[in-house]
Amino acid sequence: MIFRKLAALTHLNHFLIIGLGNPGREYELTRHNIGFLVIDRQAERWGVEVNKYKFKALLGEYRKPHEKVVLVKPQTFMNLSGSAVRSFYQFYKPQVEQVLVIFDDLDLPFGTIRIRKSGGSSGHKGMKSIIEQLGTEKFPRIRVGIGRPPGRMNSVNFILNKFKTSENKDLELILDKCVDVVECFIENGIETTMNRYNGSVLDDE
Repeated sequence: MIFRKLAALTHLNHFLIIGLGNPGREYELTRHNIGFLVIDRQAERWGVEVNKYKFKALLGEYRKPHEKVVLVKPQTFMNLSGSAVRSFYQFYKPQVEQVLVIFDDLDLPFGTIRIRKSGGSSGHKGMKSIIEQLGTEKFPRIRVGIGRPPGRMNSVNFILNKFKTSENKDLELILDKCVDVVECFIENGIETTMNRYNGSVLDDE
């Protein structure tokens, strides 16, 4: 019986689902924290609490018969996200294609999702940190469009601002769709997920 249990653990797939953001109340519900918001929505759907502190991050674990999914919210502040991600990667030892990072993207319109199986940082400092710490760009990611700042507004001020009240209804749709993307990724892999979900969430309405 013991050997059977050990064998089952050996074949357990580990998925790391990492949402990027900044810790602290002043950053809650800001555009730069949409990765955190997706993790929170995922945890809500699964009935999981993301409240355990480990490796400079908050985490929650969701177990399936042959899989363990670890939801991660790095608490290092955005630009140092890679240090927490590397610790989780070394501890859980997932395949690199089973590490999914969710982050905001200024270059995509609000409501647009882009799923890729590899690539650069897209100018995102959190992603740059992760790529540097893992030593590879070959991990899946979800880029969630937050749009460009209006007029001459500074991009830093824009991403650290909260979503407008008029955007809240659409934000709910975006978060729910991102959770669908995560679940499809775990069940069906990155290729199917890209084919099924790349594009504008709001065009579906």
